[in-house]
Amino acid sequence: MSGTQQNNPLHGVTLQQIVIDLQDEYGWEELGRRINIRCFQSDPSVKSSLKFLRKTPWAREKVEQLWVHSQRNVR
Repeated sequence: MSGTQQNNPLHGVTLQQIVIDLQDEYGWEELGRRINIRCFQSDPSVKSSLKFLRKTPWAREKVEQLWVHSQRNVR
């Protein structure tokens, strides 16, 4: 099991850190273009985004996928 978690790029990373990283890298406007969810498009904030993403699994998955993709480009 621990080997699986070590290979999971999301292991040990909080949703809050993911949202902050993406906002720093892309900005809210670009995030709203890349992922069509209102919390990135209308009066965006980390707090409102976290509230929405914690309740909406499909949106959280898209955000996590974008973060993983962006981390591959960094390394």
